[in-house]
Amino acid sequence: MITKYKFSGAIITSQEVLSLFQNFHTSGELFGNGDRNKIKLFDVNGKTINIKSFKIPNIINKVAYKYFRKSKARRSFEFATILLQNGVGTPQPIAFLENFNSIGLRDSYYASEHLITDLTFRELVEIPNFPDHDNILRQFTKFSFELHEKGIEFLDHSPGNTLIKKNTEGNYDFFLVDLNRMKFHDSMTFEMRMKNLCRLTPLKEMVAVMSNEYSKLYGEPEQKTFDTLWKFTADFQEQFYRKKNLKKKLKFWKK
Repeated sequence: MITKYKFSGAIITSQEVLSLFQNFHTSGELFGNGDRNKIKLFDVNGKTINIKSFKIPNIINKVAYKYFRKSKARRSFEFATILLQNGVGTPQPIAFLENFNSIGLRDSYYASEHLITDLTFRELVEIPNFPDHDNILRQFTKFSFELHEKGIEFLDHSPGNTLIKKNTEGNYDFFLVDLNRMKFHDSMTFEMRMKNLCRLTPLKEMVAVMSNEYSKLYGEPEQKTFDTLWKFTADFQEQFYRKKNLKKKLKFWKK
C-alpha cells in the first residue's frame, strides 16, 4: 500500500491527525446522513475536527486518481488553502490522506476545523420568513460577486455548501464547504457569473433580489441580470428534475 499524506501544521499535531485518519471507522461522532461521503467529528484538545471520508471510487476513477487526476481529498485541501489566501471564508484545512493499492486510489480523507455557524443558504430557500432574510441574501450576493471578481468559480455553488454566521458587527460571514470542484480564472464573463449562481434557489423572488443586488455591483441593467440568471436557473431546474425522474424509473425497473 502506498500512502500520500500532507499536513498544514494548524490546530493539532501531525501525529494526532494521522491517528484520527487511522481510527476513522472505529471512533468519532457521525455528522450528517453519510449517504455518499461520510463525515465524522472528533474532539482534540478542546477543538472539534471535521474529517470527511470520500466514497470509494469506481475502478475507472481508482486509476484516474492515481495517475491522471488529483483526488477529491487533495483538491479539497489545496482549494481551501487557495481560498484562504484570497481572503475567502472556508474552514481551516488541516490535512488530507490518500491510500493507494496496486490498482489505484483505495480511499481518501480530508480534515478541517469544524465551524459552528447559524445557518446555511438552504434555510433562506426553505424558510421564506427567516429573520433578516433580505439582508442575508443581499450580503451573500455581494460575497458571490467578490468570488467572481477574484476569478473563483465554485462549481458546487449550491444551497448546502455555504455556511453563514452572524458576526459581532451585525453583518454576516460566509464560508464555503465541499470544495473539491473549483476553477480559477483571470476573469469571469457575465454569463459565467450568472450560470455559477443558477443552482442556489428555484424561487423567482430570491432570484429577483439577487439580480437586483448583483446588477448594482457589476453594472449590468437589472432586467438583463434577472432574465439571464432566471434562464440559467430554469434550465438547471428542468435538467435536475429530468435526471431525478430518470433515476426513479431506473430504480423501479431494478426491483
